[in-house]
Amino acid sequence: MLDKHVVPVIRPVLQKLARAAQAADLNADRVTVIGFFIGMASVVMLSMGQFEAALVLLLLNRLADGIDGELARLSTPTSGGAFLDISLDFIFYAVFPLGFAIYDQSNALAAAILIASFVGTGSSFLAFSAQAEKQQMEHPDFAYKGFYYLNGLAEGTETILVFVAMCLMPQHFVVIAGVFAVICVLTAGNRVIFGYLSLIRSKK
Repeated sequence: MLDKHVVPVIRPVLQKLARAAQAADLNADRVTVIGFFIGMASVVMLSMGQFEAALVLLLLNRLADGIDGELARLSTPTSGGAFLDISLDFIFYAVFPLGFAIYDQSNALAAAILIASFVGTGSSFLAFSAQAEKQQMEHPDFAYKGFYYLNGLAEGTETILVFVAMCLMPQHFVVIAGVFAVICVLTAGNRVIFGYLSLIRSKK
């Protein structure tokens, strides 16, 4: 919901950082992998109750995720790079709540429900993107993406904000996770229904 408003604001900064990364002889895929391992380190910090360190690593992970796309566009974006980027992003999103469950078993049920809701948002997103590519559909706000970017209540920006809130208020993880899980379920339902209708109409 917020991505189409936030992305145009932060893109100029990400483009500058991408040019600096290019000057340092870094390519997009390398930044993607580095960012992923930083994200995994964030989950380790969560499992140990080191929430401030986890927050810093989370933000670095998301920064890397923004830089890699801009870095790819400075040269020639590849299907392999887009695949690597979205795959590692979704793995990171799914694993992040697990850190809170490992730290405190009372968080386990809420974490499991949230991860299950991520399966819904992720699968509906990727399944629609695959079909949209076959029909050569493009989203006007995200034409630069390596795949069709399907909107929803729970997008990247909302997910990052929720993860930040969890790190800042870990004692409220169960409530935050529960509320966001509901939002993710609504997002998945919306994507299934309107994704189906969009694909049917595009065939006419």
